[in-house]
Amino acid sequence: MGAPTTPATTGTPPRPIPGVPPASRALTRPRRRLVAAAAALVALTAVGAGSLLDLRTPAPKSAEAPAGAFSAARAYADVQVIAARSHVAGSPANEQVRAHLEQQLRGLGLETEVQDTVAPEAGQLSGAAGGATLARVRNVVARLPGTDSTGRVFLVAHYDSVQTGPGGNDDAAGTSTILEVARALTTGPRPRNDIVFVLTDAEEACLCGAAAFAASHPLAADGGVVLNLEARGSTGPVIMFETSRNNAKLVDIFGRAAPHPVGTSFAVEIYRALPNDTDFTAFLDQKFVGLNSAYIDGGAIYHTPLDTPAAMDRGSLQQHGDNALGLAREFGRTDLTDLRSGHDATYFPVPGGLVRYPGTLTLPLALLAVAAVAALGWLTRRQGRASTGRLAAGFGLALVPIVVAPVAAQLLWLAITAIRPGYAELLDPYRPIWYRLAVVALATAILFAWYALTRRRIGPAALAVGGLAWLALLGVLLAVAVPGGAYLTTLPALAGALGGLVALRTRQTGPWPVVAVTAAAAVGVVILLPTVVLLFPALGMGMGGVAALVAVLLGLTALPVVDLLHPQAGGHRGLLALRARRLAVLPAGAAAVAAVVLAGVGLAVDRFDADHPAPTHLMYAMDAGTGQARWLSHESDPQPWTDGYVDGVTDVGDDFPGLGDGELRAGPAQAANLPAPKLEVVADATAGGERTLRLRLTPQRAARLATLHVDTSTATVLRAEVAGRSVPVEPRAGKWGFGLVFHAPPTEGIEVVLVLRPTGGQVALRAMDASDGLDALPGFRTRPPAVGVVGSHSSEMLAVARTYPL
Repeated sequence: MGAPTTPATTGTPPRPIPGVPPASRALTRPRRRLVAAAAALVALTAVGAGSLLDLRTPAPKSAEAPAGAFSAARAYADVQVIAARSHVAGSPANEQVRAHLEQQLRGLGLETEVQDTVAPEAGQLSGAAGGATLARVRNVVARLPGTDSTGRVFLVAHYDSVQTGPGGNDDAAGTSTILEVARALTTGPRPRNDIVFVLTDAEEACLCGAAAFAASHPLAADGGVVLNLEARGSTGPVIMFETSRNNAKLVDIFGRAAPHPVGTSFAVEIYRALPNDTDFTAFLDQKFVGLNSAYIDGGAIYHTPLDTPAAMDRGSLQQHGDNALGLAREFGRTDLTDLRSGHDATYFPVPGGLVRYPGTLTLPLALLAVAAVAALGWLTRRQGRASTGRLAAGFGLALVPIVVAPVAAQLLWLAITAIRPGYAELLDPYRPIWYRLAVVALATAILFAWYALTRRRIGPAALAVGGLAWLALLGVLLAVAVPGGAYLTTLPALAGALGGLVALRTRQTGPWPVVAVTAAAAVGVVILLPTVVLLFPALGMGMGGVAALVAVLLGLTALPVVDLLHPQAGGHRGLLALRARRLAVLPAGAAAVAAVVLAGVGLAVDRFDADHPAPTHLMYAMDAGTGQARWLSHESDPQPWTDGYVDGVTDVGDDFPGLGDGELRAGPAQAANLPAPKLEVVADATAGGERTLRLRLTPQRAARLATLHVDTSTATVLRAEVAGRSVPVEPRAGKWGFGLVFHAPPTEGIEVVLVLRPTGGQVALRAMDASDGLDALPGFRTRPPAVGVVGSHSSEMLAVARTYPL
């Protein structure tokens, strides 16, 4: 029978569950509670440490490494040459990099060529803001013939950089990796299948190099397997973050052949839903299969002048190379005739390898988890550890930390960016570890406070079942909407339910219930802790709430272990009960203090200075016809340095359509002595109400890109060709309803053919070109040491435009 409920000398006693001793309302009831708690926490800490240590990058190999191995030191020598300075597509520096790549590949005895062509951007031909986008590209292509080829394996990286930085990581890392992999492959027996090394041009501009190769190069005609190598930061594990569809066979090879396989099916699902692209996109458009990999931590330097060779983590480079070499060898000996399966795989990293199972099991496992949690709830009620009402209350209340923690994390980051506005222009802070720990501590504080406040009235067992129920339901939702991410909640829910069932069916005062719930929590730690760690660099602190959500889900899987930190449920009365409740709040209070302290340390440590400058965005635009010029900035809340150039907000779409639509900060600027691009009429003919203009657009200075737009109030564009290539005619909003953007224009200019139906007299065309570098402009003041350049494709742009009536 239950213990009598006598009035307490202080406080209100908990409501009894009829016939159930209050001390029995938990899934476990060890005799030595502190010993059990310590043992469980030590075990989970060890499991968590093992999971995180498995994400470490390998030690970089020296230049004396065996000939058949990948050496980060040897690859780094190429990084230093490739990323000696910015080498945007079409620039003289890019030509020097290309010459180095050709020399290295030919020196290995490989069949090497340069694919020199004009190509549209990958995906939609008119996807750029300014209109249909093309580029002159020069891809470096080398081939290692196979002995009995069943297909081709393509190792792909881009060798161009952005205009704002030398690309020490993005993508000298991938390019140098391919050179070193090529060297290693040529030192041993030839592979069965052809290996093709593709170093693409103009990826940063429009993915045009990859689009040109995948769509038109003879070696790409029959498709094949693509291994694309990227970097979006300076450090961290190399993550295989994207695959082609129906990837089960590819993922199986990745798990077996990559020495350091880090990748999750959840990442693939998320990336597919995002508008981001790499060269891999161009190959997918042409029905290739393959894997896309990158390291992504240290994102503050991405696309900035700080992306130098010195910023590179050689361990990340070593992992890139080890994996690429292992996969090239495995695909090099595999029959490539059928690598597509009928489904995607579910997969995630664990210490020692990669767990993977067919995606067809996703929904059945999710439903099994729901059934297991339901069985746990039924047994909990049958044994009298929770009533139906308390189980319902536990389920409802478990939603509180799931909602509150991510919201609180976002509010924390809003507060931090209010103190340090420059963070808004960064992908991630320079030293984000303190802020990441603060978010985890905040999520922990919310979970612990919620548990301490609800445990006494609802009961530990009801809260544990409620938390697992939410995990199981989320698993079903994910299985339907985002199948590759369902494992995140399905497997911890299933493990937690099974652990709870074992705990309830064993002798409650012995060690086995604690062992059962600890083992179940360990499953959650192995799956969710690496996810929390990887989400921070993947999404940045601006979306730290997602990591906070996953951290709370991890906490919900471990509630029976968390309960061991609390006094025995219902085991005290009077003053002892009050002290017990106060002690129960201590972990939450400690975590809250830690969150505040860690955020404060982050603000103190991660200050902007010469080595970690505040990012600023500035460009210059001049109308050569009117002589008017202005400074422009994308900064929504301008930094003090930028504020000296811009004041109000303006829409530049009518004056500079090549910059795209949208409002920018603007301010008056002195006109520079700069020529506009020259627009010549090569031929002009009218027949049947259609006017055909053959034009040549020629920049009069070293330009990174050139644009041409038609005022559609003066003519309707029926057809268009650029450099002999037809481009789609898709009307744009605004005055300049048709536009072309051409990257890396040749010095002899670009030939454009427009077939128009005039709507009046003269046809108005707007020509613009853009170069990089503001230092020589009148009125420009050099940035102070602690002020830097934001990673943007328009930072430091100098645009000159003019309208030509024809």
